[in-house]
Amino acid sequence: MAARKWLHALPAIRRKGTRYESLSPPASNYRGDRMTIAQISLPKGVGPHAEKLFDAITQASTADELNRAGGKAEGFVLGLESTKAIKSQVAESLYVAYDDAASQRATELA
Repeated sequence: MAARKWLHALPAIRRKGTRYESLSPPASNYRGDRMTIAQISLPKGVGPHAEKLFDAITQASTADELNRAGGKAEGFVLGLESTKAIKSQVAESLYVAYDDAASQRATELA
């Protein structure tokens, strides 16, 4: 699963009580600024499923397993977006979070 180059279109997601920080990581292997599912405001009941898919990506033990998990996550977001359960900005944020996790895991597996 190739990393998407959508950081320029990523909205400034803000949740009450949190401070928005830059989402693009520095050139080093610093992981503190990466988007997580918990930072995205999702409809009730969607969050646990989104976290489960995120965990499947981060815990994939082979490249095939990683591709399968990434495909499921992408289909999940596409389904939410096409049924208008989430706004397109939220969908973009989910795509970025899943793609960042998949890219990181692919690097670890290589």
